[in-house]
This record gives sequence, structure tokens and C-alpha cells, in this order.
Amino acid sequence: MLSKGVTLRGLEVFEALAATGSVAQAATVTGLSQPAVSQQLRNLETALATDLINHGKRPMRLTPAGQSFLVRAEAALSQLRLAQSELTVMDLAHLSALSIGVIDDFENDLTPRLVTILADSLTRCKFTLATAPSHEILRSIRDKSLHIAISASDGTMNDGVLEYPLARDPFILVAPKGLTQQNDVLSGLSHLPFLRYERDQLISRQIEAHLARQKLNLADRFEIGSHLALMAMVARGIGWAVTTPLGFMRAGRFHDQVDAFPLPFAPFSRTISLYASADWAGNVPTDVSQTMRRLIQTHVIDPAVGHLPWLAGELRLIEA
Repeated sequence: MLSKGVTLRGLEVFEALAATGSVAQAATVTGLSQPAVSQQLRNLETALATDLINHGKRPMRLTPAGQSFLVRAEAALSQLRLAQSELTVMDLAHLSALSIGVIDDFENDLTPRLVTILADSLTRCKFTLATAPSHEILRSIRDKSLHIAISASDGTMNDGVLEYPLARDPFILVAPKGLTQQNDVLSGLSHLPFLRYERDQLISRQIEAHLARQKLNLADRFEIGSHLALMAMVARGIGWAVTTPLGFMRAGRFHDQVDAFPLPFAPFSRTISLYASADWAGNVPTDVSQTMRRLIQTHVIDPAVGHLPWLAGELRLIEA
């Protein structure tokens, strides 16, 4: 039996504190007030009869006992979140057909999980799933060849299409490992070219528009249509790029060869949204959007903030 005071909320608060090193940032991540975060940590440490965090350090540092406990706590929370997402039951048995398009940023992990969850409910349904870049997914939902689409938003309103925002995905800078420092990122990269996404892609248009607003005129030498190819080029030291945490986490094989930084100029972000034809308003898009939020939190946001703690509060869900 767990000791009194060891609660799920306490474990979530401890995980957030370990990732951010800050009560204020942990409060943002968990949605609690700062006093509530501090109280949850006190309750947990009291229940365990040990200090998990060195309170005299800023940012906060885990004690040896805290480091050991974090490994177990993260494993337990991960399993609970996975169970919650996979046990989600959607009432889709009445559907005779369902077509969904999902942005290819999710194809490594989230899309397979979403499909298996949907399959449990689609008992008599013709089901079609497409993965593609955002601009193709958005075109398909507008021309009604898809019932539901999950994509980056292009910021436009469309007649006959409903939008359900899911997550805020901030843009970040990625560079070859060890070439630049946090306090002077751009000057450390001045000898390397900027690697662009292929210009037809929505993410490329969003990045180029922001660079123009910052009056940054970067040489036009590389234009890459594949996200993983772009990240491989960064890892090989060929250049640097602007991407998002979704893209960064998708390229896990390159993490030991790449550094990620907040943008060294004005921040900006994109919105990941679920779109549905207006005649599909109701439980189906709402249920799918809630499932996607849980999957994004468990399989994207939590791992990303664990890897890059400075993303806490920046990479986040957009609640309905």
C-alpha cells in the first residue's frame, strides 16, 4: 500500500519540478498555483520521509534520492497515461464510413496509437487514414475528400469547416552539436548555411514569413522536402534550421548530434488543430480531439519537456 501523501498529483508535480527546476514553471505545466505546487511537494517528501529536491539551489536540483525516485515515478506516470489514452472509448459504431488525414509529424508514434484506438470503435465502418504534410491535409479537408483532419493551422477561416485547436507548437532553432552557445546562438552559426524546408510546405511559409518580419535575410542555398533529411543535415554539421518540438522529437535518432535552442529572435509558434466538415459537428470530432490531446500530452509534450526543460509552458495543450 502506498504511504498516505503519495498521490498522483504529487507525482505529476514532482515530475514537473524535476524537468523545469522552478516552482513557477511547474505551476504553469500542471495548471496549479505556485503555493499548491510547493504544498504537493512537501506532502510527497513528508510521505516518503526524505528530501527529493535540494531547496537551496536555483534552479532546483534533485537530491540523489530524488534522482532515484524520479526514474520510478516517470515510469509509473507513463504507464498510467498510456493506459488512459488506450482505454478511451469513442462511440463510433454508428458510422458507415470515416476518413481521417493526419499530419506526418505524428506518423512515428501518435498516428499508430490513434488508429488502434479508433479501430476498437469502428465495428462496421469503412475506415481510411492518410498521412501527409499540412498543406495537403488542409486542401483535402477543404475539398471534402476527408471527414476529419489533424494538421498545423494556416490561420484562415473556411466555410463549412470547423476547427478544434489541440496544441501550441513553438518554433525552435536546431544546430550541430557543440557549435554554438545559448547566449550567442546566431553568431556561432554565421559560417553555416540556413537549411530551409521545401517552400510549398506550410511550415516553410510560416518560417519565411517570420524571418521577413524580423528582417533576417538568409542565403537561399538549401531547400529540403523531407524533415528527417533536414535533421540529418543538421546532425552532419552541414547547416542549421528552424523547426518545432514536434519535428525535433520525431528525429530522435539525431538527438545526440544536435543542439536545440529557443529562437534567438522574437518567438513565434504554430497551432496544431483538428478540422472537421461542418456536417460532422458533434461527438465524433470532439471525441477524437480529446483523444488526440491525451496522446499529444503523453507522447510528445511530456518527453519533449523532459529532454528540453525550457519548453515547459511553451509547448502545451490548448484546452477546448
